[in-house]
Amino acid sequence: MTEITHHLPDWLVRSYATGSLGHAFSLVVAAHVSQCDECRARLEAEELAGGLVLDELEGMAPSDDLRRRVFDGLDDDDVIVAAQPARAGIYPGAVVEAMGADNPRWRALGGGIKQAILSEDKEGSARLLYIPPGMAVPDHTHGGLELTMVLQGSFSDETGRFGVGDVEVADDDLDHTPIAGMEDVCICLAATDAPLKFKGLLPRLLQPIFRI
Repeated sequence: MTEITHHLPDWLVRSYATGSLGHAFSLVVAAHVSQCDECRARLEAEELAGGLVLDELEGMAPSDDLRRRVFDGLDDDDVIVAAQPARAGIYPGAVVEAMGADNPRWRALGGGIKQAILSEDKEGSARLLYIPPGMAVPDHTHGGLELTMVLQGSFSDETGRFGVGDVEVADDDLDHTPIAGMEDVCICLAATDAPLKFKGLLPRLLQPIFRI
């Protein structure tokens, strides 16, 4: 496997460990830590730290509100468990579970680029992107946060090159034009909490149709 050089920031790992991360972003984190020893170790450290805090609180009577939130979290069907062992080809177990099948349901976006939406809710959306070799995603910035993990191939933009397992964390400060590497089709898992901000007129006109 290609060496992973772009990792998750600490705050994202911590948010995932505490269960405060939305479903779409949690999917990217779960997929990444299933492949990245470094980030998985950091996640385990965060979970251990949380467990020690709970041990310190042992014997203290929890409030009714705390008790309710804990049990609500335990019953939450949207919780994504990290390090899912099952895989289907290039897709980590968490992605396979989100697809509900071994094959994505691709929808053409134009220029050979395709997407398969995995989830959408009020907190954001997660999708797979299929980008032919050498093809560029239209120039855009972001209305919020975007996490993009490479599952196959690679892409490059103004910040560098991202290969299999790498995660790019982009916000409204980044204006970029990702271009797929020439070695293979680039397949990415992308999560956003707000619509992208495309610079070109045609992408902006098609954006409501493609829900991106």
